[in-house]
Amino acid sequence: MIIDVHGHYTTAPKALEDWRNKQIAGIKDPASMPKVSELKISDDELRETIETNQLAKMKERGSDITIFSPRASFMAHHIGDFNVSSTWAAICNELCYRVAQLFPDNFVPAAMLPQSPGVDPATCIPELVKCVEQYGNVGINLNPDPSGGHWTSPPLSDKAWYPIYEKMVEYDIPAMIHVSTSCNSCFHTTGAHYLNADTTAFMQCLTSDLFKDFPTLKFLIPHGGGAVPYHWGRFRGLAQELKKPLLSEHLLNNIFFDTCVYHQPGIDLLTKVIPVKNILFASEMIGAVRGIDPETGHYYDDTKRYVQATANLNDQERYMVYEGNARRVFKRLDDQLTAKGL
Repeated sequence: MIIDVHGHYTTAPKALEDWRNKQIAGIKDPASMPKVSELKISDDELRETIETNQLAKMKERGSDITIFSPRASFMAHHIGDFNVSSTWAAICNELCYRVAQLFPDNFVPAAMLPQSPGVDPATCIPELVKCVEQYGNVGINLNPDPSGGHWTSPPLSDKAWYPIYEKMVEYDIPAMIHVSTSCNSCFHTTGAHYLNADTTAFMQCLTSDLFKDFPTLKFLIPHGGGAVPYHWGRFRGLAQELKKPLLSEHLLNNIFFDTCVYHQPGIDLLTKVIPVKNILFASEMIGAVRGIDPETGHYYDDTKRYVQATANLNDQERYMVYEGNARRVFKRLDDQLTAKGL
């Protein structure tokens, strides 16, 4: 079974974007703020957007299940206040749940949180609980920088985040550490801000003792871990200077990386440097990089090709990357699959 742990609803019907634009306009003009009931998207519309896009690509490329969350760049936690984010998160999470209900063999939902700059992360708990208990979500996306590129929030090791971690541990769900749109012109959203955040999150964990407080907490750092695998020696050396344990003990029982790396040398490096038990298959299609690589003639985000081709993995290790690690990290996904006899 090929489990893609990193999928976003990037192809949602245009009515969603139109409603969001009205909501943003309503921040300045409350009289024009749209009601949730004004957003009407039929099941047929959802089917069409999925069948002609994500599901078609999954069949074409040979993946079976996608962990599906709202579009990352649309989270835009820096816009409006908590009420704006709360309404928006609820709408987006419900759509992903509906997709999973329409295509139960192919999509499993993960939730965005209603984060907002300067607002206590504990305010996200009701949406998290709803998504796990009512929607069957198997994970969450956690934005370490709700300000959108200005980094006004405390590091992930700060106790302000602990209420979310406590719920994650209670439900045994991981968090994908995933920022949203950058509103800082210094940082291109997908080319810089995402990768900066991946690297920053790892370093925040390295310099702390977070996992002593939460020994079963699990973070998935996407996009191949940003700069982490490429600079593994730097991180090992910094941990040594900081008198931290070896990274294998300090972080690698709790931190995992996906395969959203869009060329063969990148996957070769990832699978050579990072232990296989810490790598989960993912593509983030249809996402940041949608084109065809002129050097190969294949889509950049067809990551299964790279995993299949690397000489660093044997068949058992590929099973771990494709399925075994995902079922171990996303325990609720494993429970759902086991209940289906899979």
